[in-house]
Amino acid sequence: MIGTRLAVFTPMPHLGLIVVDEEHDASLKQQDGLRYSARDLAVLRAKQRNVPIVLGSATPSLESFANSGTGRYRLLELPLRARAQLPHIRCVETRKQRLREGLSQPLIEALGRRLEAGEQSLVFVNRRGYAPALICFACGWSAPCTRCSARLVLHVYDTALRCHYCGHEEPVPHACPSCGNVDLSPAGHGTQRLEQALSELFPQARVLRVDRDSTRRRAAFQRMRESVHDNAVDILVGTQMLAKGHDFPSLTLVGVVNADSALYSSDFRAAEKLFALLTQVAGRAGRGEVAGEVLIQTDFPNHSLYAAVCRQSYAEFADQALEERRELHFPPYAHQVLLRAEALKREAVDAFLGVVADAARTLPFAVQVYEPVPAPIARVAGRERGHLLVQAAARDELQRFLDAWEPAIAAAPAGQVRWALDVDPLDL
Repeated sequence: MIGTRLAVFTPMPHLGLIVVDEEHDASLKQQDGLRYSARDLAVLRAKQRNVPIVLGSATPSLESFANSGTGRYRLLELPLRARAQLPHIRCVETRKQRLREGLSQPLIEALGRRLEAGEQSLVFVNRRGYAPALICFACGWSAPCTRCSARLVLHVYDTALRCHYCGHEEPVPHACPSCGNVDLSPAGHGTQRLEQALSELFPQARVLRVDRDSTRRRAAFQRMRESVHDNAVDILVGTQMLAKGHDFPSLTLVGVVNADSALYSSDFRAAEKLFALLTQVAGRAGRGEVAGEVLIQTDFPNHSLYAAVCRQSYAEFADQALEERRELHFPPYAHQVLLRAEALKREAVDAFLGVVADAARTLPFAVQVYEPVPAPIARVAGRERGHLLVQAAARDELQRFLDAWEPAIAAAPAGQVRWALDVDPLDL
């Protein structure tokens, strides 16, 4: 039986084996309604039924890798591809060179060589739209979403500014609403902008953009896949929709644009997610008879994460990342629960989180209760959001704390506040 995360609940009286593919993937965590981790439930179910379970991934979660180091899990390694050799990965330093619409000269030249050889290329950027922001450089104005704490993304094909959090859309202004300057400029690069740039650089090339916008229509994604397999496409431009699960034998080059943006994240899991994403997208290159090449554009070519990616050494990255987590007392060397709250007014969220934080600190358990803070995107669709993080060194201590704390949360004066507890949160 093959299924998505919900399949973990399927009754199977003669169950003998469970396989969790891409066990590190965040999609295995149900983020609303009944919150659960399908991977962790699968492990529990295998233990209850006394059957083996295989957690498969090219980039295992650090929690699973740490379990293999302690002997709780058994580590089985597959260092070679089944039918092809691993691609050659290298970094292209972008700090000291002039980019052409976000593309470095080495990447442009590599795309030209693949085009002449009749091979396919993928330019990967994890941002859809034309540009992440529309900015007035005269006064500093940038198009904000009126319902979210985010900037509107420029979509040139629709001539619209669109919020990727709530879906709010408005027309592109002819002049800056703040100072009247008519010279408004797109900042950053999305899939639409790279598609346009590549079509201009290589007018003879057949360029195909694959993102959520281009695949909205029914069966559009399947038609795109068929076009790639039929060699009707020379250059693919896409987001993480193309990062994994695809086998394009003629695709020999992958170029990664704007990989550094993930390094500036406040999420302590950002490096782990970036390593997994780069490894997955690099795996699209050279799956046929021709060896693959991967070029990662970065301002920090000597960064230890990129060095591990280039050497295709997950263990090198994981060992260093786990040492950092150990020193900082972050998972898997600690266990967390995140209380998420939202309401129409910021005051209501702050008051509610303040009350339940005080209640948490009065409980006689060895937990660390952090101060309530706004969510990284503090307002989404007109609702203010806040977080309260609690951390414990031992799992059983956190569970006992939750048994006592949850009734106190339910009894707190919430008013119009909606709240939910997220055990082992994947994003903060």
